[in-house]
Amino acid sequence: THWKHGGIVGVFGYGGGVIGRYSDLQDKFPSIAHFHTLRVNQPASKFYNTEYLRTLCDLWEFRGSGMMNMHGSTGDIIFLGTFTEQLEPIFFELGHVLQQDLGGSGSNLRTPSCCLGKARCEWSCYDTQDMCYELTHHYQDELHRPQFPYKFKFKFDGCPNCCVASIARADMSFIGTWKDNIRIDQKAVKAYMGGEIVPNGGAHKGKDWGKFDLQKEVIDLCPTNCMWLESGKLKIDDKECNRCMHCINVMPQALWPGKETGVSILLGAKAPILEGAQMALLTIPFITAESPYDNIKEKVIEPVWDWWMEEGKNRERLGELIQRQGIQKLLDVLGIPPMPQVVKEPRSNPYIFWKEEDVPGGFSRTIDDYRTRHKR
Repeated sequence: THWKHGGIVGVFGYGGGVIGRYSDLQDKFPSIAHFHTLRVNQPASKFYNTEYLRTLCDLWEFRGSGMMNMHGSTGDIIFLGTFTEQLEPIFFELGHVLQQDLGGSGSNLRTPSCCLGKARCEWSCYDTQDMCYELTHHYQDELHRPQFPYKFKFKFDGCPNCCVASIARADMSFIGTWKDNIRIDQKAVKAYMGGEIVPNGGAHKGKDWGKFDLQKEVIDLCPTNCMWLESGKLKIDDKECNRCMHCINVMPQALWPGKETGVSILLGAKAPILEGAQMALLTIPFITAESPYDNIKEKVIEPVWDWWMEEGKNRERLGELIQRQGIQKLLDVLGIPPMPQVVKEPRSNPYIFWKEEDVPGGFSRTIDDYRTRHKR
């Protein structure tokens, strides 16, 4: 296109937040010779009042093109199009009048993003807004001064419904979950079966779908087949449940997440850049999530960053490093024992290799013995 980076442009003290855009037709179109983009750190869960939005619009209309993107893929408020000489005045007004910071851009921590959480959602298993706010403030240096091999994204989902799609888009996903059993109100289950309560919270009103069929619409659709009816009561084998949330979504007045809540931490999701698109790897099935989240900062985030910054190649996302060096290395970095669930398919991706000290009595390996069974 006619838009070129043409060198680094930004605000004083920040290595990210401004994406430089220069036209290669400046003589022909002087009014858009520069068209820089600013990323502005959005409020948690994207809650605003109208006064705040009007102030943003007034600022951008006065000092920029007036065009905005609500929101970018990561979540930022995007200011599209301004000149270099306007960057510092915009930044000053954002910080001193609106109490608003720039977001992340470049090879750094990108602007953390969260779902509505406990502010509006009854399923939220932890305070997504508080965790997003705390980690945004705690890792300001990583957010504004690029020092990583490439971009890194935190996303916070309050429950497995994954409303900010962290499982598909975040290098480190925090998904709310529970450790104990799904809570069941058997009277409400019977009310659903009898048609007294509308399924799916009434989301599919407007068409006659017929009588609600618990067996067909809930039990038979359970991905792990962990549910059944017994003497008119709904039973769940919770140790087999993978927290897909389908049954809870269909019967929200009858089923709730358990009371012992925390987060699952998944690593390595991304869009296709160097390698193809990847979904996140469930690395820590359950960890408590209570402010100030020191257990997560010290045991998960910082060890992963230290490894990635030491071993990651230029423009290599965390998921690609895991793919290149193997899940065994990731587990060693985090001090997590391997589990059978980490292996996708038997014998096709042997991520877990036994070490001699892990095997009672030790063992020895020779290529000659291997070749007797596997010829070239």
